[in-house]
Amino acid sequence: MQPPPSPPVSPSESTSAGTRTDGSCVRIGALVPLTRPGWAEAGRHLLAGLELAVREVNSTGGIAGRPLELVVRDTAADPRRAAAAVDELAGLGVAALAGEYHSVVARAVATRADALGVPFLCSSAVLDTLTEQSTPWVARLAPAQSHGWRIYADFLLGAGHRRIAVATEPSVYWASGAGILRNRLAPHGGSVVELDMRALTPAAVCDELAGHGVTALLLLVGHPEPAVSIVEAVRRDERLPGMMTGAPAGQPEFTEWVARSGPDGTGVPFLRYLPERPSSLGARVESALREGLGGAPSFVAFEGYDTITVLADVLRSEGTDRARIAAAWPGVDVEGSRGRIRFSRVPGIGVWQWAWAPVQVVERDGADLDGFRVLHSG
Repeated sequence: MQPPPSPPVSPSESTSAGTRTDGSCVRIGALVPLTRPGWAEAGRHLLAGLELAVREVNSTGGIAGRPLELVVRDTAADPRRAAAAVDELAGLGVAALAGEYHSVVARAVATRADALGVPFLCSSAVLDTLTEQSTPWVARLAPAQSHGWRIYADFLLGAGHRRIAVATEPSVYWASGAGILRNRLAPHGGSVVELDMRALTPAAVCDELAGHGVTALLLLVGHPEPAVSIVEAVRRDERLPGMMTGAPAGQPEFTEWVARSGPDGTGVPFLRYLPERPSSLGARVESALREGLGGAPSFVAFEGYDTITVLADVLRSEGTDRARIAAAWPGVDVEGSRGRIRFSRVPGIGVWQWAWAPVQVVERDGADLDGFRVLHSG
């Protein structure tokens, strides 16, 4: 006779181990945005990658015979909620923390993890200053914003764009991105015009673009709105033929972008952290993720998979002592789904950093909404 099913749990209270969830498990706290105003689709892909790797670890004996368990908390893109989750997870005895997509949330997680002495492997957030000062407790897989966005600026220069506009909203992440673009373009005679979306409608953005003589508009704004409405307005404005619209933060990577923008959402270059050609491991992971997600996985799903791959390797060699896990960051040498992962200290970045994950500038193909064209690699 089968036991009765367990009662459902909310995304903010769920666990995932593929086996029992008693005290014999090795627990990892997983922080992901699963509800609005977070980019919930990104969170879903991140969690899919984390869970796939956990299942694979447990299918091969777990951590010294103990199953690996994810204890999942929904951050909903709220830094205070995420910091509270770190306190809770630390009290539950997790060996380490993993995940997060939003940079401002990851910074709150990193700060609290550093204060409590809990190892945190950041999967997806790119803001350079995850912590105000150097910490031994935090490592990161995603390339720093200064690295990826400089590559995006090089793509703009190579495509002949010197005068750029950015539609932006208040955020340390967007402000940092605009500064990186400005600093990279300036030595080449380029300039950046900032358009404050607190004061402008999409139609007013078009008026500004027509008046400033820019050749490209970058969307440093939320997804799906106002990003989708801005793209639609620009594409329909007869004064702006040939105006390039770009989204370096990666909004067009997700299916929600296609569902809302349709053909208008193609030809919008964005940053993606995948190699141009996958390894045999990467191809296998892609196939498993595609099956689990019911569609093509984003680069964020691969980041989730690689996060658990690294943590499992460290846990097998160092055990569950938090201080020993953090001390092991500089010795990591693991084959991930997107390349060999090693951590180092990068000038100006206070956490242990994989330098660097592969970086591409890609766009959705107008002839195939589900297809991508690689425009530039760095």
